[in-house]
Amino acid sequence: MRAGLCLAATLLLAACQPPESSSGEADAPPSLSADAIPQGTGFDFYVLSLSWSPSYCQAEGEQANRQQCGRRDPHGFVVHGLWPQFERGYPEFCKNSEPDRVPDSLVADYRDLIPSAGLIGHQWRKHGSCSGLSQVDYFATTRAARDRITIPAALNGDSQPVSPKAIEDALTAANPGLEARDMAVSCKAGLIREVRICLSKNNLDFRACPEIDRQGCSRPASMPEAR
Repeated sequence: MRAGLCLAATLLLAACQPPESSSGEADAPPSLSADAIPQGTGFDFYVLSLSWSPSYCQAEGEQANRQQCGRRDPHGFVVHGLWPQFERGYPEFCKNSEPDRVPDSLVADYRDLIPSAGLIGHQWRKHGSCSGLSQVDYFATTRAARDRITIPAALNGDSQPVSPKAIEDALTAANPGLEARDMAVSCKAGLIREVRICLSKNNLDFRACPEIDRQGCSRPASMPEAR
């Protein structure tokens, strides 16, 4: 219990520290301003899913994607995807006029956010295709959504189990307007796997999402350090 309280205090203090950068590439395209967000159609809101990369790499082991896990400078939180969502359920693999394949030039622009080329393509086919946007606009919106989030620098894993509530508290402290009801921490097999944050489709404001919130985990789980 004492270790958990100390961790929560550390994470809250970390909200006052410089945030983790969302882009590690000097030539990454600039983020969109709030009034330039492309307007998606055919769904109610977005879920920005941020994956804790060390958990993915540990869980998948030798099967993990080498583009993501075979690095000397390991990732922390990476974008799993930006998911169009209904109030209940979500659309997937929608028919549209865009090609299934994401061109290499566009993949290169977003590898700083989504480190696997295969995952970029999969996210477009499964989720982006249902956004009502072109590939260019969908990934530009994905970057704008990620840039909406400040991640405290000390939210970097821990040798002790981490409480999902401590993660939520740290994020709400670092992001004015974000509330616990606007997100969920996802766990699997004893590991913190993702943070899922709900955003309006019009201007990427934080918004409540009861169905997503109910899916979150509550028990402390391992959050391997990014090292």
